[in-house]
Amino acid sequence: MKEPIVVGVTGGSGSGKTQLLKWLQNALEPDQLCLISQDNYYRNRTTHNQEENKITNFDEPDVIEAAQFASDLEQLKKGRKITRREYTFNNPAKSPRLLEFYPAPIILVEGIFVFYFPEISKLLDLKIFIEAKEHLKIHRRITRDQVERGYPLEDILFKYTHHVAPAYEKYIAPYRHEADLIIPNNKMCQHDELPAAVEVLVAFLKSKLL
Repeated sequence: MKEPIVVGVTGGSGSGKTQLLKWLQNALEPDQLCLISQDNYYRNRTTHNQEENKITNFDEPDVIEAAQFASDLEQLKKGRKITRREYTFNNPAKSPRLLEFYPAPIILVEGIFVFYFPEISKLLDLKIFIEAKEHLKIHRRITRDQVERGYPLEDILFKYTHHVAPAYEKYIAPYRHEADLIIPNNKMCQHDELPAAVEVLVAFLKSKLL
């Protein structure tokens, strides 16, 4: 197998990274891509620093096992399968699975810090930055954290104001200029309604598969 193309996808929380990944997964065959997410590289919660109110800040780079993330990505690039224990965001209703990642012609690397960490950024062949208006990001964050992670609204709003928004300004937005493609995601599109920028991205990726 020829060397895969590694596509990094980043953007603020609620910008629509997950939506973009779903569009790409629907547009390509399952064996054509491998998705590896920063979400499964959070350190054990007991190692995280807590603020005075006992709320853990998950929006700082040091909560991510960046070196292991980069090492696993390098293994995938070399054509080797990797395994990783699923991170369930401390949701007691979910049991973590042992995830398996297989080499593929296209490797999607997703996460808010994938441009920030130099050891990961240097492995990316194509950098995608997805952005959205602030009110949409907050709405999507509330919906996700209440439904998928079981967080109370008060907790979600506190974290967005004190953790998420500052992290975006400090660790994410400054790397926007490094993106090869910037995708605005300000519409509630259906899965089969690809924005023009995503159509361009899909066409480019399919050309690399020939």
